[in-house]
Amino acid sequence: MSTPTASLGTIHMIEAVTDRTARLDCLVRHLALALGGRPAARFAERLGLPVSNDTLLRTVRRYDRPPPTPPSVIGIDDWAWRRNHRYGTIICDLERRKTIALLPDREPSTAKAWLVEQPQIEIVARDRSGGYAQAAAQALPHAEQVADRWHLMENASHAFLDAVRKSMRQVRVAIGTATINPELLTAAERLQYQGYLRREEANAVICDLVKEGVSIKEIVRRTGHSRNLVRSVVRGQRTDIFRVRQTSLEPHLPWLEAQWDAGLRNGTELWRQLRLAGFGGGLRVVTEWATRRRRAEKAEGLATRPPHVSSFVL
Repeated sequence: MSTPTASLGTIHMIEAVTDRTARLDCLVRHLALALGGRPAARFAERLGLPVSNDTLLRTVRRYDRPPPTPPSVIGIDDWAWRRNHRYGTIICDLERRKTIALLPDREPSTAKAWLVEQPQIEIVARDRSGGYAQAAAQALPHAEQVADRWHLMENASHAFLDAVRKSMRQVRVAIGTATINPELLTAAERLQYQGYLRREEANAVICDLVKEGVSIKEIVRRTGHSRNLVRSVVRGQRTDIFRVRQTSLEPHLPWLEAQWDAGLRNGTELWRQLRLAGFGGGLRVVTEWATRRRRAEKAEGLATRPPHVSSFVL
């Protein structure tokens, strides 16, 4: 009985299928590396290459990555598996700008176990939390620990804004913007202004009691305010400032001023023309601006009008 042998055409067909499978496998791998699991699966289906997200991930895992170069400068921080529920630790090679490790949690012991295996590390950039500082100090006592750039800028900006916020009252007095004309406020801004006046009155009462030598505990009992509020007023940390709310009209104010000076004073018509120019706000925003503009002109007219002098016939 003769042994069946494959024909020449069958051999060519097998070689073609093998070739095509290798090319498709390479394509699938690059799709998975670029897009991940589900996004790559959806894109592959649109290309006419139906493949599951699990197959894509298996293709990535099948190829061995070259071992990374041992890092000497790293950054370590936490990251969220699920925000407010579960966190891990991310470690980056700051010289090559690559992520080199993802740890399952942010416990100091886990970070320490990873750092112990990297004795060549010379610099550790981290945030101000004590957990990573403790892990780095125990695992790499010779390494230098530095605050990372993001937290330096964040802390500096917080300190700057806090200093400016505490001095805003003096700044406003110096530049002459501390005086507010309630007649120029809209209804919503007038309500905010009334709340501001009530807070200012409460601050003044507390400051007067402090000048009389009354203790914080007694001020709390007399005024009914919380201890934290009284303490913040005593320390000068509660300096309320009335701020007129910002509106969506800010980018369009030059155009509005030009139309107003040209004689177009109807708020509804101004709003219609703004809509044609791409403005997405409502009619009320424009009509409130027009009302405030009329009040300001009226107040300026009253201020510049000469006083009336009565003439008497002697």
